[in-house]
Amino acid sequence: MLDTRISRRAALMGAGAVAAWLASPARALLQTAGKLEVPGFVDTLISRMTLEEKAGQLSLMASAWGGGKAAALNPPSNSNFPQQVEEARRGQLTGVFNGNGARMARIMQNAAVKESRLKIPLIFAADIIHGHRTIFPVPLAEVASFEPDLARRTAEVAAFEAAGAGIDWNFAPMVDVARDQRWGRGVEGGGEDPLLGGLFAAARVKGFQGPNLRSNEHFLACVKHFAAYGAAESGLDYNTVDMSERTLREVYLKTYKDAFDAGALSAMASFNEISGVPATGNHWLLTDVLRGEWGFEGFVVSDYTGDEEMIKHGYAKDGRDAARLAFLAGVDMSMQSGLYRQYLPDLVRSGEVPEETLNTSVRRVLAMKAMLGLFDNPFGRIDEKREQARSLLPRNRAIARESGRKSIVLLKNDGDLLPLPKSGKKIALIGPFASGQHDLVGPWVVYGSDDNSVDLATGVRAAVSDKNSIIIAEGSGVETVIPGGIEQAVAAAQQADIVVLAIGEAQNMSGEAQSRADITVPKPQQELAEAIAKTGKPIVVVLKNGRGLALDGAVANAPAILVTWFLGTETGNSIADVLFGAYSPSGRLPLSFPRLAGQQPYYYAHKPTGRPNPDPKLDEYKAHFRGITNTALYPFGHGLTYGKIEYSEFALSAPTLSGSGEIAVSARITNRGTRAAEEVVQLYTHDRVASVTRPVREMKAFRKIKLEPGQSEVVRFVLRPSDLSFYGLQNKPIVEPGRFDVWIAPSAEAPGVGGSFDLAA
Repeated sequence: MLDTRISRRAALMGAGAVAAWLASPARALLQTAGKLEVPGFVDTLISRMTLEEKAGQLSLMASAWGGGKAAALNPPSNSNFPQQVEEARRGQLTGVFNGNGARMARIMQNAAVKESRLKIPLIFAADIIHGHRTIFPVPLAEVASFEPDLARRTAEVAAFEAAGAGIDWNFAPMVDVARDQRWGRGVEGGGEDPLLGGLFAAARVKGFQGPNLRSNEHFLACVKHFAAYGAAESGLDYNTVDMSERTLREVYLKTYKDAFDAGALSAMASFNEISGVPATGNHWLLTDVLRGEWGFEGFVVSDYTGDEEMIKHGYAKDGRDAARLAFLAGVDMSMQSGLYRQYLPDLVRSGEVPEETLNTSVRRVLAMKAMLGLFDNPFGRIDEKREQARSLLPRNRAIARESGRKSIVLLKNDGDLLPLPKSGKKIALIGPFASGQHDLVGPWVVYGSDDNSVDLATGVRAAVSDKNSIIIAEGSGVETVIPGGIEQAVAAAQQADIVVLAIGEAQNMSGEAQSRADITVPKPQQELAEAIAKTGKPIVVVLKNGRGLALDGAVANAPAILVTWFLGTETGNSIADVLFGAYSPSGRLPLSFPRLAGQQPYYYAHKPTGRPNPDPKLDEYKAHFRGITNTALYPFGHGLTYGKIEYSEFALSAPTLSGSGEIAVSARITNRGTRAAEEVVQLYTHDRVASVTRPVREMKAFRKIKLEPGQSEVVRFVLRPSDLSFYGLQNKPIVEPGRFDVWIAPSAEAPGVGGSFDLAA
């Protein structure tokens, strides 16, 4: 430890200023949600900095000594670690990201706080998207739990492990609403619904940051990608976004606002343009809305070379212009391009960038470092022994297993094929994901490993009484044919009583730069499924996927289908818990599974159009694709349990909701089955007539309840006029009187039970 840390800064900036701030109640104010308080020594420090040192504090680079898969995910422009240490020594860096753990961080921090002119500590960042060493389900999967507090708890564990490895700042949560399943990065986010996505965004911020950002068990969250990255045209990564301001505000901006309201004090600008202006250079978005309207006090960082990419967008003429545009738009810190440290000093000297604007951004960054405790104790999170001691602890793995099983969605269970018996039956595990430590942790994992994860075969064998009752056959590769593979798989199926068909996507088929034009099960696996179906054996399809898939043929027709996403370290155990009934599935789809890939983008909250076709019968000249209804194969919110859930006794507390009152909406939920179950009860509304057309349904609330066999519960929701607001013709929230339909239902397209009420003027 640096024993002289306070006196060192006292010598540089005045012992009174720093020591008094560190001991004062003002420091506690920094933990108030969304508030950034600047200690007095920061301005003193800024006054001593050169323009080059200021630009250095706004320049973040990939670590030259990367950790795990870092180099493949974000290649460093400089792999010369001694040279990067020298840059820290010269004050040319504010920090690095995705570095190689505590040892790397200690070397760099020593250079910064002991050997640089101003002794400003570095900040160490990383992509801890769904776990550090213990890997949890991909974020999209976890949203399927419909338990935001579960996400808070897994985020806490991720922070506990990663902060123990020297990481101060996390590039998560990703909160982009994604309504096109072709887009690969939907796997990192919260699905298609802004209410659900916003709740999980806020929960993850709270889990990452905790009650005290100075704690070595927590770190700073970074909300990304601001904004509307998930709305890229045709689901193509990095593509253009062009939409009305109303849709932007009502659907896509909500989740970011929820995350900032939860206390997040950093944001990452998105790669995409919005209506012709790249987000990285969008003053209206980054300054007028984010800071002006929302009062955001933290700092904004570009995405990886996002400022430089404005040249290719055709928005900036060269690197100097790109640096100027990004900085004046509101991007405080440049990631990876190096444009800020290259051009900002001269831009200030030429008068193109006011020095006070530069000082403001530096002030935000230094204040955030103080808030993280880096000035007080720059080595507070850097401890090699602690790094190892916190990783993959039994309690961490237990939460991973819990999160995994709660993320699984039971799409179909004809004839109550599930749960499977633990004894007395031979089970054939067939498919590319039947066994082996691969494709378990999922995309966007820097430090975790499939090597520390439980595969399906291991989980199943641990659950059954006779390990020899399990037969395994690969059958096919993910996207390749295995010579003789189908024949071997058919032979295995014929020896078994039940087939568990483990198919879907490899983890490199989701994530950044992994958009798919055809979101079906890859052809070799589909052919495997068709061959197995011909054996006549009962089939349980176990899908591995990072998006909603268009299911067809033998896969869609299987009597039982589980969506298991990418569940992380405890994959096999989590799936086995559900397969064999140790846990009744409680997950619900956070996105819609289309009937065909060509329906994309498909989402439940679509507009009715002037020619809706709500009936199963297809009418000519109505809104549907040729040959299919304008509905999902499996809609948002859908999911079954091992119970038999019944909705009845819908009731409204009054026929009219007054402009200042509230109305209660209730229904009785009963488990008619013989097994305990958890049900996600969902509340939807539809505004029949409005000055701006409204979606066919909008989820307003949900509640997850546990019901024993035969038990029933009256679930009650309360609606207020504010819950029925929308963005009107002036792009401002308004509430209009009128008639509203309301449903309490098990999914966005299920009838459930419902009625209607009037909102009075």
